[in-house]
Amino acid sequence: MAGHSKWANIQHRKNRQDEKRGKLFTRVIREITVAAKLGGGDPGTNPRLRLAMDKASDANIPKDRVHNAIQKGVGGLDGVNYEQIRYEGYGIGGAAIIVDCLTDNRTRTVAEVRHALSKNGGNLGTDGSVAFLFRHCGQFLFTPGTSEEKVMEVALDAGADDVITDDEGGLEVLCAPADFQAVRQALEAAGLKAEVAGITMKPATETVFTGDDAGRMQKLLDALENLDDVQEVYSNAVFDEARA
Repeated sequence: MAGHSKWANIQHRKNRQDEKRGKLFTRVIREITVAAKLGGGDPGTNPRLRLAMDKASDANIPKDRVHNAIQKGVGGLDGVNYEQIRYEGYGIGGAAIIVDCLTDNRTRTVAEVRHALSKNGGNLGTDGSVAFLFRHCGQFLFTPGTSEEKVMEVALDAGADDVITDDEGGLEVLCAPADFQAVRQALEAAGLKAEVAGITMKPATETVFTGDDAGRMQKLLDALENLDDVQEVYSNAVFDEARA
């Protein structure tokens, strides 16, 4: 899409995540605990736990903290009982937003999400109000210059649904969430390391923000991401290269 660079936006998001590294640790540990509680403590049979442990490895979280989080999840240690909640809403200009939370207090969390949205020019929607604009999928992004032929061959053989080339020469591999680990393992075994890899909510269309609106939308997203109970924030907002 004209007006913004996907790779500039990716780097922009990564830089902002690095600035919030302490928050990332807390989120990953919480996700490990919940994944272990729901699917057991064996990452070999629990794909959600395997993905959370991979995130912990990427973030250099100590192994003892990961182990303790798993033990809390399976009942080996006392811990807080978290529940998953998803909120949907709108940002500047009606941009779609999904907020995934893990919380031990639903009343507190919805109040905080609603306040962050309304204070920054957005509003909370109802269940299903924007989710239909997103696809739940596994996603791998490869920087421009990566061999399209090799990525396509390996990814499709491993069960990926699609390989898309963008205008900048970058590659995007999409798969069903259940196939994410198989596709990831096949790509890495072939020496193909994605710039971004994860299970996400991918927007069907994007809203490009420029100027003052870009600043306002980024401030709103930051306010949501800074909430203690928020795990992930998804949006169809992208920013022009000057902002990214």
